[in-house]
Amino acid sequence: MNVLFVCHANTSRSVMAETLLRKMLEERALSDAIRVHSAGVAPYARDGALVSLDTRFALRDHGIDLADAKTSTDLKRNLHLLEDADLVLAMTTEQKAIVERMPLAAAKPLYTLREFAGDTTDLDIADPASRDEGFFRETCALIKQALEAALPRLLALSPLTESARRP
Repeated sequence: MNVLFVCHANTSRSVMAETLLRKMLEERALSDAIRVHSAGVAPYARDGALVSLDTRFALRDHGIDLADAKTSTDLKRNLHLLEDADLVLAMTTEQKAIVERMPLAAAKPLYTLREFAGDTTDLDIADPASRDEGFFRETCALIKQALEAALPRLLALSPLTESARRP
């Protein structure tokens, strides 16, 4: 199963979601069952932009040290990620709408992360860009909380996780 996280520039929120979910899957020995990617959907998204330093700091709080080589991905230039995705999770309803307009998104399961996690109070995760380090940490914690809530549903969608759980 392939999961694709999207946000505007792929330098903060979707990177947080991608790396946090990878860690959760590694801790459960399920890395082979679910592959995780992320990309940016805004007109200003670029391949090769550096991941935000504050994103790196926030992820360190969760035991994740991103390699300096980690850079952003522009979904418009890497449509194979959308084509290969079995599930697309956006950080906001606006980003979800952008993906919905892409031809390859037809018939793809597409949600905001919080929507997929069952949160009906606020579907968006605010962009921490131009905010202080504390806001990045709060955003990262919010994403982790949503991922923890979404994980059982995500694992149920992957046919490989059931066989991985059997002795």
